[in-house]
Amino acid sequence: MLRDDDPPTRQVEKLTRINNVLIDRIDRLEESRGSAWSMFQAAVALEQEVLARTRDLERAMADLSQRNRELAVARASAEEANRSKTRFLRAASHDLLQPLSAARLFLSALTDTPMDETQKELTDRLGSAFESVEQLMHAVLDISRLDSQRIEFNRQPVALDELFRRLSAEFAPMAEAKELRLTFMPTGAVVESDPVFLRRIAQNLVSNAIKYTQRGGVAVGARRRGGMCWLCVYDTGVGIPAVDRNRIFDEFQRLTHDNGTPGMGLGLSIVRRACAKLGHPISLSSEAMRGTVFRVGLTLVETGTQQPARSPDSAMLTLRGRVALVVENDADMRRGYEMILRDRLGMVPRIAGGTAEALATMGDEPPDVILADYHLENGDTGVNAIESLRAASDRPVPAVMITAHRDPQIARTCAAMGVDLLEKPVRPVELAEMLGRLLA
Repeated sequence: MLRDDDPPTRQVEKLTRINNVLIDRIDRLEESRGSAWSMFQAAVALEQEVLARTRDLERAMADLSQRNRELAVARASAEEANRSKTRFLRAASHDLLQPLSAARLFLSALTDTPMDETQKELTDRLGSAFESVEQLMHAVLDISRLDSQRIEFNRQPVALDELFRRLSAEFAPMAEAKELRLTFMPTGAVVESDPVFLRRIAQNLVSNAIKYTQRGGVAVGARRRGGMCWLCVYDTGVGIPAVDRNRIFDEFQRLTHDNGTPGMGLGLSIVRRACAKLGHPISLSSEAMRGTVFRVGLTLVETGTQQPARSPDSAMLTLRGRVALVVENDADMRRGYEMILRDRLGMVPRIAGGTAEALATMGDEPPDVILADYHLENGDTGVNAIESLRAASDRPVPAVMITAHRDPQIARTCAAMGVDLLEKPVRPVELAEMLGRLLA
């Protein structure tokens, strides 16, 4: 602060200091004002950036919503296309398997006639060709069903010994042609599964084992372990290298590219898909040039009393002279059944095209067994035929339903009626085994 009695020098110094202080304050005020202005500008710029980003986000959300709608439409279209494909294959399977089944019956009847070596070779080659076509058609239909999101399974108790008997009748000729031993171990095990798909799993494993075994044999059995029953298929084939043990379950994969080994490489893919859908664990063990074993884990339901297997000769003796009433609308199939039942099995066939004709054909003498195709003419079905024939009989007549449709509802209906189910194409050996068991 200035005083009047301060010397001029002192006053100058004080004024200088005051001036410097004022200048410093002014500078700080200007800096503060500049900083505030800068902050204001930054805030305005940030707000504009936020608005711009918000508009971008809104556009992105709108695009995403549109894409989701388009994706939902595309997914619905794909699902409908898949359902249409499944419906088409299901409908086409009957029309495709019907003539194939008739041809199989005619070919089987032909093999029972006297032939020279050339004719025998031709029929053998025809049989192999039919076998390849059947396997491919079954594979396509099975994969289509297993890929469907709406697949239904008909889980029920399945007696493995009965399954083994049917597989033995089916694959014995294939093993004999390669001079292999095919053994099915007797078992009293009863497991829970879908009988159609469990049989398909076993068929593919046994077929695959025979294909890749050149000497020795194939054995099929059941082992109880850890509260489960393991269906095991052993072979003495070439074995599966460790690097290929995952690849073989993919489509169109084969261990060798030998043209002499039939098949398209779809069997194990079907096995894996079916086991995954049914919840059956699957494993394999293999040793190079010594063989392979596949194991499928099944829930054990109960242990039944082991039934002794009937020999083919005793089954044939059981069938001779017995009356079989066949209800089939296809003329070729009717003729094929007639030839097989009469000429090969020694039975007395009665043939009808529908329920009304079957009732008229039966008259007052019920047959020993009924064979009915599921799909007949004009809305008529094998269910109607069997129920009507049984109602008109004085006793429960054994019956077999024959169908080309892999429909679980048909299987449930047959189980409720106490009717055996046989899939097309019909194999005469399997038909004979089933009839022999029913009429024992």
